[in-house]
Amino acid sequence: MTREQALERQRHREELAQREAESRELAKGPIDLPFLILVMLLTGIGLVMVLSASFPSAYYESGNPTYYFARQGVFAIMGIAVMFFIAKINYQRFRGLAKPLLGLTIILLMLVIVPGNPIAITRNDATRWLGVGALQFQPSEVAKAAVVLYFADSISKKKDKMHSFRLGILPYAVILGIIAILMLLEPHLSGTVLILGTGAVMMLVGGINWAWVLAALGIGGIGGYALIGIIGYGSSRIAMWKDPWIDPQGKGYQMVQSLLAIGSGGLLGTGLGKSRQKFLYLPEEHNDFIFAIVCEELGLIGAAVIMLLFAALILRGYWIALHARDRFGSLLAVGVTTLIALQTFLNIGVVTGLLPATGISLPFFSYGGTALSIQLAEMGVVLSVSRQMKPTEKG
Repeated sequence: MTREQALERQRHREELAQREAESRELAKGPIDLPFLILVMLLTGIGLVMVLSASFPSAYYESGNPTYYFARQGVFAIMGIAVMFFIAKINYQRFRGLAKPLLGLTIILLMLVIVPGNPIAITRNDATRWLGVGALQFQPSEVAKAAVVLYFADSISKKKDKMHSFRLGILPYAVILGIIAILMLLEPHLSGTVLILGTGAVMMLVGGINWAWVLAALGIGGIGGYALIGIIGYGSSRIAMWKDPWIDPQGKGYQMVQSLLAIGSGGLLGTGLGKSRQKFLYLPEEHNDFIFAIVCEELGLIGAAVIMLLFAALILRGYWIALHARDRFGSLLAVGVTTLIALQTFLNIGVVTGLLPATGISLPFFSYGGTALSIQLAEMGVVLSVSRQMKPTEKG
């Protein structure tokens, strides 16, 4: 080794040590308080609405009217603890989890569709869960976090190489394609759309050309037309979306009951706890269709306030991404925020009849302990990114 090479390596080590020291110092900064307050508000309101929406079905199914609320509350407490724990960690340490988590995700998604798998759980003609007894979770929830983390880690290292098809498009398209195929075999269309959309946004922010995005949208549109118009997959859902009253006691029943709940709320609502549709009329009233109960009990004004809270959270998340210390942190915040934004839009769109039924939950509100815990952990990642913003940039 020449003297110049030795000096170069020494300078490189010193730069790395300096960056690590700066990173440790910045990681001691305060978390973004507005973002934290919004997360806590949505989680708290969500718990109240789970209690209000679920007590009739909980009493009917288990004899305990607080069954779902108690379970959701335990997972909320666990999730908040995990959120604060993750917020204290330097987010650069998450890089090492990117590849292992992605590999674990693919294995879990494969386990779901293995015929005869004793730990795979089927509900409503879809096999999306793994679990034993009361311990159940959807691998798709892990897939969301894995895609965000892997894409943020990989894209942040490529910079200008993202303009290349071979380096900037193909590897990520292959990963998204594998995950999409595995999830469509469950089938889990809404989760597939959510992950594909988030991956596309992260690639776009990472620097790919808009032309590739437009091409992907075109291919997706052609594929959707082929599935619905030619093969007929999901055609009944499209028909019920256009007019659920053509089969109000059959396939259109849930949508009819949801629209009745929303219409019954009016401007001010029937009052907290006074919904009528939750008394075993509206299916999934404490899960995917909890927003219909929100509209019925809190009215248009209450529902609008909740949507404004979601909008504020999403905008603040993107604000943190814009002010992140580095490319990796910015992509992490963009990915997590996009997940929440797309999931919120899809759920409210389905419940109000704007979109065809897809079976997707409302973040922080819908019953599901694993999903809530993972969402709060993801909020911890954004808070971790916020701690490394310069104090003069916060506001």
